[in-house]
Amino acid sequence: MTVEQSQYEELLAQYSDHFGAIALLQQFRPYLELIPSMRRPQESIITIPLPLIRIRHYAASAGANHLASDAKALVQLPCDVAILMCDPEWKVKTGVEIFVFIHRPQEDFSELLNRWRQTQTCLDKGYEWLMPARYRHVISESADETYPLFVIFPETPERIARGLRGAGLPFVTQAVFDPEADTKSEIEAIEPKISAMDDLTDS
Repeated sequence: MTVEQSQYEELLAQYSDHFGAIALLQQFRPYLELIPSMRRPQESIITIPLPLIRIRHYAASAGANHLASDAKALVQLPCDVAILMCDPEWKVKTGVEIFVFIHRPQEDFSELLNRWRQTQTCLDKGYEWLMPARYRHVISESADETYPLFVIFPETPERIARGLRGAGLPFVTQAVFDPEADTKSEIEAIEPKISAMDDLTDS
């Protein structure tokens, strides 16, 4: 079996919502404990699907040997969802960020791991978040601590789980209910019966 696009899309949509993101973190307790307030978890996290950041570019100042701040480039991170922690009382972002990587169809271990490496490279520079409209008031400077979380499926090749385990990277396995696949299976199961009934009628 292989991972289908609909499975990936289902989890991307699920984790884009507060409830889905919290449900995901509940499967990995060390990250769940990073939420600032368990009494107000919905006000304590900001979810950003397919996130964008502004990376500060630096260029040499004219007539000087030091670097000066230049324009900021808008970059899309190769992760699927960013989960930012937010203090519910002060409405400010804390220094903790979690990056979710969902196993994509046809993606092998090196490609999945490389998305995290590319994210690390982007985050190593000074950056700020392009925040969703309702969170524009939240200070969006870069974090002190960044953490990855990988999500794989029962259909994901075993070598990917083995590779993540060997690299010491946290992951959870998530099954997805696919109503389209179930409907297709039901139709395939019914078709032979209909054919058999037609044969009886003809005879």
